[in-house]
Amino acid sequence: MSATKRLNPLDWTFLAAETRESMMHVGSMMPFSPPPDAPADWLRGLIDEVRTQARAYPPWNLKLRHPNLIAHPLQAWVEDEHFDVEYHVRRSALPAPGDERELGILVSRLHSHAIDFHRPPWEVHFIEGLEGGRFAMYFKVHHALVDGYTGVQLLSRSLSHRADERDTPMFFTRKPPAREKPAAATPVPTLSALLALAREQAGSTRTITRALGNTLSRKRRGALVSPLQAPKSILNQRISRNRRFATQQFDVARLKNVAKRLDGTLNDLVLALCGAALRRLLCEQGELPDAPLTAMLPVNIRPKDDPGGGNAVGAILASLATDVADPLERFGAIVASTRVAKDQLEGMTRAAIMQYSAVLMSPMLLSQIPGAVGRVRPAFNLVVSNVPGPTKPLYFRGAHMDAYYPLSIPFHGYGLNVTVMSYLETLNFGFIGCRDTIPHLQRLAVYSLEALEELEAAA
Repeated sequence: MSATKRLNPLDWTFLAAETRESMMHVGSMMPFSPPPDAPADWLRGLIDEVRTQARAYPPWNLKLRHPNLIAHPLQAWVEDEHFDVEYHVRRSALPAPGDERELGILVSRLHSHAIDFHRPPWEVHFIEGLEGGRFAMYFKVHHALVDGYTGVQLLSRSLSHRADERDTPMFFTRKPPAREKPAAATPVPTLSALLALAREQAGSTRTITRALGNTLSRKRRGALVSPLQAPKSILNQRISRNRRFATQQFDVARLKNVAKRLDGTLNDLVLALCGAALRRLLCEQGELPDAPLTAMLPVNIRPKDDPGGGNAVGAILASLATDVADPLERFGAIVASTRVAKDQLEGMTRAAIMQYSAVLMSPMLLSQIPGAVGRVRPAFNLVVSNVPGPTKPLYFRGAHMDAYYPLSIPFHGYGLNVTVMSYLETLNFGFIGCRDTIPHLQRLAVYSLEALEELEAAA
């Protein structure tokens, strides 16, 4: 009998949210350049080697105890005693010489398929046929097994910082690190400790009340974005299961130079590129709302040396100023919006920021009620996340990783997600959305580059 592991409430929530259209898996796509001495059948040899490594360690060998009812109240992870490595590690090919658009189409299709819960919920696809003998790795994993950040970190264990290291084992064949000794049992809280906790909660409540009051007063001045201020748009409909994925890569130094000249931050410029690209795409389709689109921005609130674990994320809302035609005026409106939003968080404790962010996001739950999408105003129009990535070059069996593109989760009412990840001196954009409700989504990648060129010329 295999060992079992109970799901925590957050894991179970991601399973409960799984539907045919809103699939709760995340992923990444990484193109590689092979080593100079790689033979023509290099990738075939790699796959043959992987197939001999049939042993997998947790969490990669865990599957659901009740795969036919994934939201079972007693759901648990159990070890897959018949782990099939050939099911999880696959080889695909593009018609050579494949370009970035064809790669994006293939990854879009792969990301459109639901995870098989009768097996450990993850897949890795090696995709050959790119120009210059290059290949790509597409990885997806259900959010209930590991979150996207953790999945990327575990996957990176198959990568190295040295081009001459050719024998790094695949991530699923490596034993998990030894657990630390459990901490001493938490003592029963004293009355004074409980009173101190109550005072902290009361202080957080007063802080949030003041912040919401400031939201109302500043909203009248037009800079601060509040929940339900977002306009209805084609981004905020019920979605289908079909996905479209597009990518764009920028030089970080180039972006920082433009942001500095315009008295903004790198994050402000990311929003400006998204706003300009969306304005152009929606204008072409006759779907641009009169009011500006708004974005939800996750905010990391961990201390600098925090080791991680659990959730410690806040959120702010910002305008993308899609109602402004002039690129410089649009950038200025975005800067004003993000500055006043960040001012709201100044002076708050971490607990207060998380509670305040929950209040901001609570209207989003309305869109998940059957029949509500399209009838209620969205809490925001899309999510734009900026994730720090590796700062050193990475290699897989001597092949250099050229980029690191993230794929996130569109869901009902919020059909577009933009995640950017840094890698070395580049910023890598991953646009993922519903293929059927957002036509020609892949144009966002092209338009974001042209938006940067427009700002460079105007600055």
